[in-house]
Amino acid sequence: MYTITDQLKDMGFSINPLDYIIKRNNNHRQFNTSDYFCIFIVLQDLDLHVENVFHSIKAGNIVFIGPQKNIVFGKSKGPEIYIIAFSSCFYERSTKDSLFLNSQLFFNYSSDIFVAPFLNKVEMKVIFMERMKSFQEKDESLYVAAAHNAIERLMLDAFLHIPSEEIKKDYNFEYLYYVNKFKVILQRDYKKAKKVSYYANELNITSRKLTEMTEYIFGKTAKQLIIEKLIAEFEKAINFSNRTISEISYELGFSDEGNFSNFIKKHAGKYPSEMK
Repeated sequence: MYTITDQLKDMGFSINPLDYIIKRNNNHRQFNTSDYFCIFIVLQDLDLHVENVFHSIKAGNIVFIGPQKNIVFGKSKGPEIYIIAFSSCFYERSTKDSLFLNSQLFFNYSSDIFVAPFLNKVEMKVIFMERMKSFQEKDESLYVAAAHNAIERLMLDAFLHIPSEEIKKDYNFEYLYYVNKFKVILQRDYKKAKKVSYYANELNITSRKLTEMTEYIFGKTAKQLIIEKLIAEFEKAINFSNRTISEISYELGFSDEGNFSNFIKKHAGKYPSEMK
């Protein structure tokens, strides 16, 4: 399992070349973002899988990935891919910061990643490597401030590539905050917890309140989102692995294959064997 750097652990922020991170992981290319938010600065083409979905990212793009995501990096042909990782505690200093963090950049409802282009490769290298290194060598407090500003600049630039009608959906911060926290916990615990009450307790709100929030944001109940998550994970497993239906049902937290088959039939309209 990958061990995070002392800087990320102590400060809540780090920026490193992908090659360095893979080397620290004993040359394994599988990672989980855990509780961290990640931004990839892609200065050369990059292939990766996020939650078993393949993405081919061209040079000149920035990739935003939220917490609790499984990532597998493909082979890269050079060192010019940089990974920024940071915690919510490091970045959140104001309501505006929270709104940015809980936006479509990291909680893109139609994909596990959000990709936005940048224009100037030279400027990107100067800002995020040379400039950050200079601040780090000079003073830690300046380095922290520079890191916060650098993250904000990347997010602001990326917001230009979100359709205006989508941005308008983020006006109710409280609901977005809780719903996105729910999605993070669901991503982490969907195999073991399938009741709305579990997630509501984790968020210190009532089940009714959580459902009210998810209906407002998504037009779906919290229970529907849990069911959709389980079905989506089953479809990924059945399409991208050689595991049997019995193995998948056990992995998804069902002790009885028959109950699992009935669950899929009820909510997907087909038995698991018909979806294989």
